[in-house]
Amino acid sequence: MAKTRRPLIICCVVTAVLLIIIIVTAITLYFTLFKPKQPKITTQSLTLESFSTNVFDPIDTNFTLGITVGIDNPNYGGFKYENSTSYVTYHGDVVAVAPVMADTIPARGQHNVGTTVLVIIKSLVTNPNFSKDMGTDTLNFTSTTTLKGKATALKIFKKKATTYSSCDISLHVLERNVTSVCKSKVKF
Repeated sequence: MAKTRRPLIICCVVTAVLLIIIIVTAITLYFTLFKPKQPKITTQSLTLESFSTNVFDPIDTNFTLGITVGIDNPNYGGFKYENSTSYVTYHGDVVAVAPVMADTIPARGQHNVGTTVLVIIKSLVTNPNFSKDMGTDTLNFTSTTTLKGKATALKIFKKKATTYSSCDISLHVLERNVTSVCKSKVKF
């Protein structure tokens, strides 16, 4: 009986050692190679698509911004996010809202997210900073977006993640052009 149990014990020990090696390797890879990294968000294009004003009523003015943001994902896993909303604020007051449709950002790839935002000047005029900013010919806005979704590595490791993005946008009224600076952060 002892001779028939010996191969079984050897098989169990070898299996246990291999299992421990696989687990240690997987944990090491997860915390080194597959460690989640912050994506790089850059403004690919920010265009003033339309600017209309009423000569008889300057308050009846609005403009449309076309925003395309490039997201560079350095991770070995993709990020699938849900529908969301981007808010444009002017000195703390929400002046425009834009939908962001659900999509997937591929692993170690780039993805462009585009949307348009209609800003109505009537919502800006009530802000006490508006007349001062018009005197300097620059309107400063902040666009914020929160994307909630799942980060996936090798289709095995799945983790909930939230991406916070903020862009400082300056609209130069007389020149009719726009400049911006964006930053982002991911929470896992």
